Amino acid sequence: MSDAAVLPSDAIRPTAAPAAPAAPAIEFVDVEKHYGDKTVVNGLSFHVQPGECFGLLGPNGAGKTTTLKMLLGLTAPDAGTIRLVDEPIPSRARYARRRVGVVPQFDNLDPDFTVRENLLVFGRYFGMSGSEIEAVVPSLLEFARLESKANARVGELSGGMKRRLTLARALVNDPDVLIMDEPTTGLDPQARHLIWERLRSLLARGKTILLTTHFMEEAERLCDRLCVIEEGRKVAEGKPDDLIQRVIGCDVIEIYGPDPQALRDELLPFVGRMEISGETLFCYVDDPAPVHQRVKGRAGVRYLHRPANLEDVFLRLTGREMVD
Repeated sequence: MSDAAVLPSDAIRPTAAPAAPAAPAIEFVDVEKHYGDKTVVNGLSFHVQPGECFGLLGPNGAGKTTTLKMLLGLTAPDAGTIRLVDEPIPSRARYARRRVGVVPQFDNLDPDFTVRENLLVFGRYFGMSGSEIEAVVPSLLEFARLESKANARVGELSGGMKRRLTLARALVNDPDVLIMDEPTTGLDPQARHLIWERLRSLLARGKTILLTTHFMEEAERLCDRLCVIEEGRKVAEGKPDDLIQRVIGCDVIEIYGPDPQALRDELLPFVGRMEISGETLFCYVDDPAPVHQRVKGRAGVRYLHRPANLEDVFLRLTGREMVD
């Protein structure tokens, strides 16, 4: 008898083909939006994979809000294609939104209802039955750490509590994707850190998050990847650490003094790149020693030597003027 005749049947089965990669949770391809002669979004392309936290960064007026409105089907693009949870937008926006939670920039809770009632009423918008909503309310209150405030009216809550309630409300339908517009603006550091903790727990559960923020620390802590836009056009995209290395690639010395222009002229032979913002001179240095030697102990001058961070990237791409 041949060897092949005694092999177990599964040993001669062909190897199964690898599973097809999951479709992006969010996809923009060459999207444009114009209002009259003004181009608000200009050929914007990016994608967000399931389970990823993706940051959309840009200064005021860069086109972030319009991008979110187009993603949710609230305004139609003039060109390009958009898909949300693998549904074409805006034609299937109504169906896509059933699998999406939205945390708007400003809380829009109903002040006439209690914390619990805000959750109950919002669940109705998704066609959930009373028993379905009641079943998830305790876990949402626990998630938001509002168990003791379940019967309190919105006006009795602190700013941080309102923000956590808005986040809990966005989860009432157990969405696959969360779209969050500046979720921690106006919060104190303690409340902000609590929101970050809650968002990390959602990512650990496999949720997908699209986040806009002006807090670079928030983006650096939470986001797997970032897209920086300016005047509606993408100017950079990548992982936070990769962007810091690619755009800055060295240490930063911040020098605070009464005449940053004079300091810049003095340090120009020793520093390849410098920027001035207000009373601060930013020096981008591979070798910090010459700068330290010239500013250490100088009257009226303070300085800070630190690693580059995402705020340096953001400001270089969208804000301060670079001096080479």
